[in-house]
Amino acid sequence: MKFAIGIWLGLAAFTQATGLEFTELLKEVHAPADAPTVTTDFKFTNKSDKPVTISKTDPGCSCLSVQISGGKLKYAPGESGVVRTTFDMGNFSGTVDKKVALWIDSNSINEPTLHLTVRVHIPVLVGVEPKSLKWALGGKPAAQTIHIKMAGDKPIRVTGVKSSLPLFQYELKTLEEGKEYDLIITPLDTNAPAISVFRIETDCDVSRQKVQQAFGVIRKPSPSEVAVKP
Repeated sequence: MKFAIGIWLGLAAFTQATGLEFTELLKEVHAPADAPTVTTDFKFTNKSDKPVTISKTDPGCSCLSVQISGGKLKYAPGESGVVRTTFDMGNFSGTVDKKVALWIDSNSINEPTLHLTVRVHIPVLVGVEPKSLKWALGGKPAAQTIHIKMAGDKPIRVTGVKSSLPLFQYELKTLEEGKEYDLIITPLDTNAPAISVFRIETDCDVSRQKVQQAFGVIRKPSPSEVAVKP
């Protein structure tokens, strides 16, 4: 399966301190919704007049693995290599940025020499907006709505909704079967802080997007929220 990879930085990015020249420091990948992994290559060349060693890499996330030219870490002048990243799509959707930190030669162990960024665009087949509804503690328990919108060529139906707390009543309204729904949520009261998780189940073919979560929260408003009230 091919991924459409767009080059964010068209010009070579040269780091004088290391002698390594990367053709891109950031790459964008447009991945199918059902892809299990995304692999991206960052090519580089040693432009200096002395050997350069990649001493350490840190992907910063268990969902990202890094491999450098089959394990080769030292590069003579003029020699080239590839930093290959493999991103495990897991339950991710939307636009996701993942960074790999690289340490070159004897650079400080606390500060990486440079970062490589993979920006993955994953189609959102089951859109839920907003993800969180908030009620002020002691305020009016008015109904609020979460809008559910499906994307893609095939209809995707909501098959069920579950709340983790009986304090919140909810009603699912079908606006267009397989396309759009409204989840209307009303707390019975707002006298105590509370948070409920709403599990939205669908018949989506892509397992990682089949179940979505939204939240209902009763809490004391922050000072900034109080300040913006008319």
